[in-house]
Amino acid sequence: MSAEYSELTARLEDFRARLQALCDAVEVDKGLEQIDELEGRMATPGFWDNNEKAQGVIRELKTLRSLIVPLNDLSQTTSDLLELTELAQEEEDPDALQDLNRECDSITGQIDEVELRTTLNGKHDSCDAFISIHAGAGGTESCDWASILSRMLERYCEKQGFKVNLVDRLEGEEAGIKSVTYQVKGDMAYGYLRSEVGVHRLVRKSPFDASNRRHTSFAAVDVIPEMSDIDKEIEILESDLRIDTYRAGGAGGQHVNVTDSAVRITHVPSGIVVQCQNERSQHANKATALKVLKSRIILLEEMKREEELQEMYGEKGDIAFGSQIRSYVLEPYTLAKDRRTGHETGNVQAVLDGDLLPFVEMYLHWKLKGGKPRQSKESGNDD
Repeated sequence: MSAEYSELTARLEDFRARLQALCDAVEVDKGLEQIDELEGRMATPGFWDNNEKAQGVIRELKTLRSLIVPLNDLSQTTSDLLELTELAQEEEDPDALQDLNRECDSITGQIDEVELRTTLNGKHDSCDAFISIHAGAGGTESCDWASILSRMLERYCEKQGFKVNLVDRLEGEEAGIKSVTYQVKGDMAYGYLRSEVGVHRLVRKSPFDASNRRHTSFAAVDVIPEMSDIDKEIEILESDLRIDTYRAGGAGGQHVNVTDSAVRITHVPSGIVVQCQNERSQHANKATALKVLKSRIILLEEMKREEELQEMYGEKGDIAFGSQIRSYVLEPYTLAKDRRTGHETGNVQAVLDGDLLPFVEMYLHWKLKGGKPRQSKESGNDD
């Protein structure tokens, strides 16, 4: 039985070392003080007088609690289990050993999860997000692939408990979509979506080819954070904007607008174009489009300052072969493979049904270690 106790003790000491490293990295003690300070601010009279400021405090508190509290609790639990293991070993209690092993197993997943959360330490990781998908060259094939990709990302967001709202959608001429933009709200939405920025490649037998030949299609994904206090961070001159209105398209019937309520805004200095058609009024569509535009401009400037723009768009590149971040092969075999991290799975259908978390986790750990895009050795047919 001593060997079993030694094994359990070794596991718990490993957990304690991992948790201590995480506590040091995120400064748990400082975080607990910040939580107390924010809770104190919430309890003061007049806290809700400025709703926007209050919401910012609540968001900050929620972010801290989601990481600091579980990490602190797990550290305490691990220390308690080590003490109980020593007592059980002295008493040679086999029932206690069994209970302790179950407790140890139960916190394993929690530690893995909190380790992942510490990788979401980017400036905007806690923000909500806007996600856009654009079909590449290839007509109907690429439009259909963009539609499949949008469904995959919608389902991934649902699995993460995020709320997804349609902002804009441009249908393909024959099938699928040319482009679509969603607003995604949820805990660490941007952090859990930024791994998807880039070109996604599909290899399959085309349902649009009478000869049933294999085709390669491309679609690009872009993700930007929805930043708080954005109006304080950036001011855009009206003279720098070209605003066009048009009648929104749709599936027909009551879903088609009968007024020119859809809005397209072009920021002339940067060339950035955004559009929104899903709100009920032109005013609401313009407000949403401006929010997207401002977020894009801020992110662009930050990336320039951090010298990351070339790296990010080097990963993204043209929407064509050789620039993809991930490939999804359905013929002649099944394989989904990320060319940055090397992570892959043969269950492509599960991935297309929204099972993206393993790819996201691998990306976050890879990025934390200063990952660079891998040199691809793939051929023109498949990975």
